[in-house]
Amino acid sequence: MNILALDCAGTNASCALTDGNKLLCETVINGKEKHSVTLLPAIGELFTLTGLDIDNIDLFAVTVGPGSFTGVRIGVAQIKGLMFGKNKPCAAVSTLESLAYNLNGFNGIICPLMDARRGQFYNALFKNGERLCEDRLISAEKLSTELEMIGENVYLIGDGAFLGREIISYKNLEIAPLRLIYTSGYSTAMCALNNYKNGIEIYSDIELSPKYLRLSQAEREREERIKNG
Repeated sequence: MNILALDCAGTNASCALTDGNKLLCETVINGKEKHSVTLLPAIGELFTLTGLDIDNIDLFAVTVGPGSFTGVRIGVAQIKGLMFGKNKPCAAVSTLESLAYNLNGFNGIICPLMDARRGQFYNALFKNGERLCEDRLISAEKLSTELEMIGENVYLIGDGAFLGREIISYKNLEIAPLRLIYTSGYSTAMCALNNYKNGIEIYSDIELSPKYLRLSQAEREREERIKNG
């Protein structure tokens, strides 16, 4: 099964082509250009290097959030455009679950963190490949208390990992190896393959949509204006 997976919900963008769980090619971009500029050429490069084309793809995959509102929209829109009219399935993957897969096999609590501003993070906790909680928006203070109660070694991962180490008071924290901190197209593909095998979070090009944990800044400002008359 050929899988094309995209992840641009965070500060970097990544795309990968796999044959089942075999990685064929992966690109990770962490530069100054916007994801809307870099993503499509990166996908084209994957096809060039592997000799595949869009018609060879059996399963599309993309992270649908949480994360950057703009990044999530770009990724979802890009994959919807690529799969449009092809009657192929797409696996919607949690950005946090994809991040956690980067540390698949690590002992301890895996704690993906994406900076949501205002002292908050997009977060979920994982252990031994299993979820301990759903994706959520959580304050550094509340997360610190929760980790204290768990009392185990914790690996921070994601573009909020360094900030998390600064403001989360729980002491038993380690930042994941730098190469594994950021989102990975391959990890997204592996989560997508698992979803496909279990028949969960599988959508058509029309059904696929982002999953946000809170309103965008523009929506929050609009609600505030309405509230204040």
